Amino acid sequence: MKNKEMLLNSGPMLNAYPDSIGGKLSNCIKLLETPEFENVFQAFYILPSVFNTDLDRGFSVIDYDLNEAYASKEDIDKLKELEIVLKFDFVLNHCSVLSKQFQDILKNGDKSKYKDFFINWNEFWDGYGEMTDEGYIRPYDEYIEKMFFRKPGFPLLMVRMPDGSEVPYWNTFYQEVKYNKVSTYDLLKNLDIQYVTAQRLANLVNDSIGEGKSPKEIDFAGYEKYKEDVIDYLEANRHYLGQMDLNVKSKQVWEYYDETLKKLSEYGATIVRLDAFAYADKEPGEKNFLNEPGTWDLLKRIKGLADKYKLTLLPEIHSKYEEKVHEKLAEEGYLTYDFFLPGLIIDALERNTSEYLVSWIGDIKEKNIRTVNMLGCHDGIPLLDLKGLIPDNQIEELIDIVVSRGGLVKDLHGKKNIYYQVNATYFSALGEDERKLLLARALQIFMPGIPQVWYLDLFAGTNDYEAVAREGAAGHKEINRTNLTMDMVQDGLNKDIVKEQLKLLKFRKTFPAFGFDGSLQVSQEEPHILSLRWENNNCSTELVADLKDYSFEIKATDEDGKTYIVYKN
Repeated sequence: MKNKEMLLNSGPMLNAYPDSIGGKLSNCIKLLETPEFENVFQAFYILPSVFNTDLDRGFSVIDYDLNEAYASKEDIDKLKELEIVLKFDFVLNHCSVLSKQFQDILKNGDKSKYKDFFINWNEFWDGYGEMTDEGYIRPYDEYIEKMFFRKPGFPLLMVRMPDGSEVPYWNTFYQEVKYNKVSTYDLLKNLDIQYVTAQRLANLVNDSIGEGKSPKEIDFAGYEKYKEDVIDYLEANRHYLGQMDLNVKSKQVWEYYDETLKKLSEYGATIVRLDAFAYADKEPGEKNFLNEPGTWDLLKRIKGLADKYKLTLLPEIHSKYEEKVHEKLAEEGYLTYDFFLPGLIIDALERNTSEYLVSWIGDIKEKNIRTVNMLGCHDGIPLLDLKGLIPDNQIEELIDIVVSRGGLVKDLHGKKNIYYQVNATYFSALGEDERKLLLARALQIFMPGIPQVWYLDLFAGTNDYEAVAREGAAGHKEINRTNLTMDMVQDGLNKDIVKEQLKLLKFRKTFPAFGFDGSLQVSQEEPHILSLRWENNNCSTELVADLKDYSFEIKATDEDGKTYIVYKN
């Protein structure tokens, strides 16, 4: 079966990290080859730690070579043999400081051939602000007030050049500066200093670095005459972690974009998820997040490259329903994420009514929105995306429900109400009620679009607080990213909740009534009784769900006119 035909059929898509099952991609493939998974998944969205990455569980890409710790060319070839459609990430806005391009800048400074590959903050804002004592331009207030800030402070990282100068580079997401501890011999080699003094000074410096102090915060009492030289040595040898924003005005960046899409195509990708695309276009005076029309012009240009390699683009963005960004993406011909479905299903099951879910289905049909939908995913449950679709007070109630069941809400520089996710497994968000999870899955497979299935949802995973604690302050997302051993997987395959989900997903993949070219009718006998009926290819199937007691029935009529019950509980 050709990839385009498989995409049109819109069968279920597995979603996992390459190490989510048994520690490497080959074990994910072994799972797909088991009898239980036969004819269940048509596609596999492998998260970007399958590539050479360092941070953010894969979203800080060093380069798009396969990560040899998790995957091999043989793994990719095997997935092709299994006729599994592949979906990969392409991070448009940034790449790792460990990328060859940024490392070349650190080595060669102004002489680097990649000098314009990233965004020099001061060059960008030249003429639009005033220089600070810290060495970066502060944009004038009229420019700042329009900008979207992902984190506190300006999105920049001061980078030391080979000549000792400090240059600010645009850095929207993560950054960390690390200082190496020093040895007595490092100081002897680089400073005019005696041995015992070097030994004591090394101990002082290392203790301070161990406490998390920067060089300028070290108390050099008793060693003041060495202070400047030691600080200069530490700064010259500092290391960085982080994701540096790319300069989309650079010809080299577009060559990089083209090379990356070509490589993903060669891996066998059919769908490419565009991560952080809304941050990539930047202009003084704009929000620098989803700029109009700059972002759309950039997307169109990316699509031109993707079309060369027969890739389907899936731009990823969280926005409120009322902003209608999902409609704009659909109008431009892109697949779009259904970030509304996870919250709508929780709302339907908690309030025992499908009123808002039915309203959203009407939107999808009327506006011809081609979606990839989900329950859980590698991020949180995006409840604030629902603003404008359901009342604000009900959004707050949903957040409170999920938090009361152990979910975590991250403050975005002190403002919870602008962070769009609550971090929890979907099963835990449903109160760890297997009836609710099974009905949620049934509703998902009867929704328009491609049903994307988070591996941990499939195995009814619960909130992983130990993983959160291990990661510390930034570990909230780990609550829903538990890596499963093969023993855990085998135990899961013996559970009814897993078997029943696999049965539903297999029906979704194999029964020909579904698809982007199918017809969906919706009816409500009562607010808590929802009927979804698909017709296509001379077949039909109907889900009738009771949102009060979480029971449901699925009937199907095949090409020969035979009607039978697929599922009833």
